[in-house]
Amino acid sequence: MHSSTVAVFLIYILGMILVGAILYQRNKSLSDYFLAGRSLNGYVVALSAESSDMSAWLLLGLPGAAYAGGFNAMWIAVGLAVGTFFNWQFVAQRLRKYTEVVDAITLSDFFEYRFHDNTHSLRIISAILTLIFFLIYASSGLVAGGKLFATTFGFDYNMALYVGAAVIITYTFLGGFLAVNWTDFFQGTLMFIALLLVPSLLITDLGGINSLWHELGTLNPDLLNAMKNVNYDFGEGVFWISEPGSITLLGIISLAAWGMGYMGQPHILVRFMGINSPKQMPKAQFIGVTWVVLTLLAAIFIGIVGITTLEPLNDPETVFIVLVEMIFNPWIAGLFLAAILAAIMSTIDSQLLVSSSALAEDFYRSLIRPAASDKELMWISRGSVILIALLAVILAQSGGSVLNIVSYAWAGLGATFGPTVILSLYWKRMTGHGALAGMLVGGLTVIIWKNFLAFTGLYEIVPAFILSFMVIIIVSLIDKKPDEAVIKEFESYNN
Repeated sequence: MHSSTVAVFLIYILGMILVGAILYQRNKSLSDYFLAGRSLNGYVVALSAESSDMSAWLLLGLPGAAYAGGFNAMWIAVGLAVGTFFNWQFVAQRLRKYTEVVDAITLSDFFEYRFHDNTHSLRIISAILTLIFFLIYASSGLVAGGKLFATTFGFDYNMALYVGAAVIITYTFLGGFLAVNWTDFFQGTLMFIALLLVPSLLITDLGGINSLWHELGTLNPDLLNAMKNVNYDFGEGVFWISEPGSITLLGIISLAAWGMGYMGQPHILVRFMGINSPKQMPKAQFIGVTWVVLTLLAAIFIGIVGITTLEPLNDPETVFIVLVEMIFNPWIAGLFLAAILAAIMSTIDSQLLVSSSALAEDFYRSLIRPAASDKELMWISRGSVILIALLAVILAQSGGSVLNIVSYAWAGLGATFGPTVILSLYWKRMTGHGALAGMLVGGLTVIIWKNFLAFTGLYEIVPAFILSFMVIIIVSLIDKKPDEAVIKEFESYNN
């Protein structure tokens, strides 16, 4: 690896740590550390939300899926684009308003205060489920980091995990939510430039889009057909061979159903809670949705162009890395490979912060020391960042497909919290028992379906989301009506 590329990486890493150190003194309270005191502008919230949403799978997993299977990968992108729009349109502004009305700084806070749950059961169960699925999610980012450093620098995989985790822990530990959001803003900008520039240059070099279609059609016309399954298995020597039949309706539903998960991702939802005014939401929505649509499209084209440009790869998820190293000089290559590190960091830092808030706010203060000061809780949170990151490193040591690991965690969070968030914002008759039952059914269904019913071919988020939604409605209708104070609070927020 060229020394210039290494230098760019080091400069980038040191820059992120510097941001955390500079913002260290800005954290005066727990609200500052977890929510930046609701002080973020629309631009920062938009890019921070989407960069933390997409993670490294946007530069590794999705291009790898397109490289291995052609345009059938577009169904995931369609689902995510639609899900992004619905999340901004129907959840963002309402959640921002309601969390301010009830003075909630975490999602678990919101559930407890929304339903006046004095038993703390909603807080505890939501925190436990958050920690379970975020550990899996964070490990996917560390797996991606291992692939990045192993492919570009020839590092030992486990050593790459330790280096990446150390950097992320440092600036999250120091800067909290404010550092996470500002670093995510810069990281989202870098990801956007890298994703759009790489396929644009390669398609131009091929002679334009028509030449790309011709090359793909010559290799296998089914690569251009979103309704066809194309098989790729490097180990078996199978490269872009069509499978009989077309993608089934069940297959399309499973791929597009990724979009269902948006309304339940705590690391995205907390961004909406941190914006300085609900009036900033329309601007943030436009920026966020535009960013997502363009980057998803670009990521698919990176995989597609890779088919015509590269020899078969042992690991399709390294297609972006190989292309960048092939077409750019070491300085530019280092900058764009840092975009992968940016994607990894922008998601894991958010997950670490939300997970640490679950331990500090939802367990330590609620169950152990109710009178704990904000300063004490911030140090508990910082210690939790280290603990959770170390557990994620242990999980990541087994490696695996970034896309597969993310899909499991995404389904778990989406089905656990998505229906609960939607109905709690829109349905006055919903009860705390309904919310608790919905979260448990959603999370457990994902775990059971993934481990015992995966042979059906249906993505686990689909049955889990539907069952959670139904259970919330049924249990709430059977349960007694919410207290008058809860009803008045709901009406106040709506008005």
